[in-house]
Amino acid sequence: MRTGSEYHEPVLSQACIEGLSLKPDGIYVDATFGGGGHSRAILERLGPKGRLIAFDRDADAWANAPRDDRFTLVKSDFRWLTNHLRFLKVLPIDGLLADLGVSSHQFDRGDRGFSIRFDGPLDMRMDRRAKRTAAELVNSWDEERLAHVLKTYGEVDGARRVAKAVVHARTKQGISTTQQLIEALDPVTPRKDESGFRAQVFQALRIAVNDELGSLEALLRQSEEAIKQGGRLVVLSYHSLEDRMVKNWMRAGGFDGEEKKDMYGNRLRPFEPVGRAMQPGAEEINVNPRARSARLRIAERR
Repeated sequence: MRTGSEYHEPVLSQACIEGLSLKPDGIYVDATFGGGGHSRAILERLGPKGRLIAFDRDADAWANAPRDDRFTLVKSDFRWLTNHLRFLKVLPIDGLLADLGVSSHQFDRGDRGFSIRFDGPLDMRMDRRAKRTAAELVNSWDEERLAHVLKTYGEVDGARRVAKAVVHARTKQGISTTQQLIEALDPVTPRKDESGFRAQVFQALRIAVNDELGSLEALLRQSEEAIKQGGRLVVLSYHSLEDRMVKNWMRAGGFDGEEKKDMYGNRLRPFEPVGRAMQPGAEEINVNPRARSARLRIAERR
């Protein structure tokens, strides 16, 4: 079993927990359980009547669940948040924390297909019960669809050219491993930033395989119903696509960024942002370079 920093190096950990403004007898959700670091920190601050519900669709994370009567692990995507909370009879809750980063544990091994450093099956499924893998996507989607994914989810420059290279490579032999994908990308890989380019491509495919932005949108929309008045929504994101969605939701109550107002000019949004977005300091980034892109946003239910 891997726990704590062996599984995932928590980013802005103290700020995340403080952002929840925990009450000892409150009911909270850790939407991204992972190695359980945040969950354990929350449990340490809860009293005997407090309750914590955690979500994770990755079976590797389930073994990290603490033995605690106040804790419940839901082995599911957080997009089904309110369905499970209603079943558990815990609605509404006092706060929700979502650390959207992919675990270091997943990046640091080859057999899951997330890593650009280790060869392995081109899988990338967070939930291995799901049917579609990255290999299926890469080998069956046409050039236009691949280019759209690369541009939209990875912000890859020259996405059409990259998609064309992938399609060309797969006609010679199927692309079934991470190394085969990296080799397919080689003709269009910029030599000045090979790792950064590959990371963008892998990010785009991972987001598509797991419908990560769809899950995030569902979570944010359901947070309005799930969190009681005065409760907190705390979200830590790691790339601009996620952060933009979170920022727009907290500021405007939607995803287009446009504020809606009633006839009296009052803002119609379910949450009130608490402070500005927080970023890790230089010291934390030196210890954990993956933290450099993190943005923490906090909002309170109106």
